Parts: sequence; C-alpha cells; structure tokens
Amino acid sequence: MTEWKAKRFWDAVDVVPSERGGYSVLLDGRVVSTPGKLPLVLPTRALAEAVAAEWRAQEGELQPLTMPNTRSANSAVERVMPQHAEVCDMLAAYGETDLLCYRAPGPEALTRSQAEAWDPLLDWAESRYGARLVSIAGVLPVDQAPAALAALRAEVHRIEAFPLTALHDLITLTGSLVVGLAVAEGHISVNKGWDLSRIDEQWQISQWGEDDEEQRMADAKRAQLVHAASFWSLCFAE
Repeated sequence: MTEWKAKRFWDAVDVVPSERGGYSVLLDGRVVSTPGKLPLVLPTRALAEAVAAEWRAQEGELQPLTMPNTRSANSAVERVMPQHAEVCDMLAAYGETDLLCYRAPGPEALTRSQAEAWDPLLDWAESRYGARLVSIAGVLPVDQAPAALAALRAEVHRIEAFPLTALHDLITLTGSLVVGLAVAEGHISVNKGWDLSRIDEQWQISQWGEDDEEQRMADAKRAQLVHAASFWSLCFAE
C-alpha cells in the first residue's frame, strides 16, 4: 500500500496578526496549525514571515526537512510550552557539568588552547550573571557553587518558550550552558561558539587526521546550531 504524502494544496500564503497575540500564517485564508492541530501563533512578525517563506517555497510533496523554522515553531508550541519548567531545569543542569569546566590533563598545548579559549567565557558568565564556575583537569565531577548554579538557572527560567526552543539546541549541541547563553546574547558569534565547543575534536583531527563520516556528522550539527541562532534572533526581531 502506497504511503500517503501531503502535497501543496494552497496558492496564497499570508501573515496576519493573531487574536491570541503574535502572528499567524494563513494558507488560502486558513490558519496553519501544528501537526498536533494546535494553533501556530508566532511571537514576532519576522519569525512568522520566515515560516511563511518556507510554506511559499514548497512545491508538490511537502518537504519538512526544508522547513526548519516551521519545525522549530511546532516544537515550541507542542513540546516546550507544555513543559516549560522541566525544559528549563534540564538545560540549567548543563551548568553542573559544563564543557568549559573540564580540561584535558595534557598535553600542554591542548590545555593551553582550552584555557585561552574557555577562561574568558567563564569570566564573562561571572560578570554577566554573577555565576563563577570552576574548572578542573580531568573528568571527575566538580561541585559548582550553589549560588552560581542558581543564578544560571534563574536566567534560563526567564526565557519564554520560543527562544527557549532555540536555546535548547545552542546548549545541547555545544555541551555548554555558558556557550549557549553567550551565543544567544550576542556575546560571541554562532561560529565562534561552534569553534569553542570543538577544541578537543579539532585537536584530535590535528593529530590523527579527519574522518569523513565524523565530518559529515559535525557539519550537520553545525548547521543545526546556525539555525538555532537564527531562530533565536527571529524570536526578538521586529
């Protein structure tokens, strides 16, 4: 039996203010909903226009993989909104084992690269949030100061569902709460954030060479990170 696939059925795609606040995307006058049939209300016109552009670009069978803003918006409505506190707690917990806090015991060139790249961000987190995270050499757990973790947790909890959806990827793809927040706040670029999260991997490549499959996986992750940074920006654009 042939699987049914959704196909383009509309001509006009429009963005209009929603009676719920925010903006809706209309297909021939019908409001776009999430896959779970919930209203898709976007927080800014810029994000709504980005979602609308993805729907305008569809031809023939719908290609969800070419609609990253729509997919992220669906996730915000269906997954993040109903469990906002739980998502915040999960992301804040990255501060307990932040990538920037666990340094290689050697060789010296690698430890120096980590310190030069990561120490300034730990300093920034302290000045920006009053959260001083400590670093160690090795992988044994280090207990961070409760006050520092509480400050970072409070920062994450103040973020609303749509940008929190972006922050989720900024943190989980880099393995660092501090890097994710720094990219979100514009303290560093998304490309810089990616590079900071890949110091260990780049060291291994410099020593042993590049693996094609691992590089393809890394490229895919980087593309997701770039999208997350863009989605975050659209959540605050006019």
